[in-house]
Amino acid sequence: MTKRKGKPKDVCLSSLRLIRENAGDADCGVKVRTRIRSPRDAFVFMKPHTDIETTEVFWILALDSQSRVLFNSPIVITRGLLNSSLVHPREVFRSAIAAGAAGILLVHNHPSGEPTPSPEDRAVTRQLLEAGRLLALPIYDHVIVAGERYVSFAELGLI
Repeated sequence: MTKRKGKPKDVCLSSLRLIRENAGDADCGVKVRTRIRSPRDAFVFMKPHTDIETTEVFWILALDSQSRVLFNSPIVITRGLLNSSLVHPREVFRSAIAAGAAGILLVHNHPSGEPTPSPEDRAVTRQLLEAGRLLALPIYDHVIVAGERYVSFAELGLI
């Protein structure tokens, strides 16, 4: 048995194996993913992210088959200007597919503080819904966060 600094080689290999198996898991325990059951859950989950933005940002929440957020964080699709953001289906679905999502939630912020969907918000949502149907990757909702308020396209009957 080869020794390295007084430790047998197999002990070093065991330690290395444990480090690799727990890489990225700071608490070395099981990660709990946030489950999104309602637009309110999406709002609460996104609030820390939207609060720090001064321009429009468009995110997706990539969800697993149990409606849990993959990676425990939103995926930024675009960062826009003060009051607009360009969104293309290619970017949205590339990120969702790469994440292995079973479905997605669309989320963006309105820094103005007014969560009412604009005609552009409605048009983009229709375009993304159509693309999602073609790809068999469902969009469950589009939530607009504005300060302490939010609007859900699902609750408005637009999805």
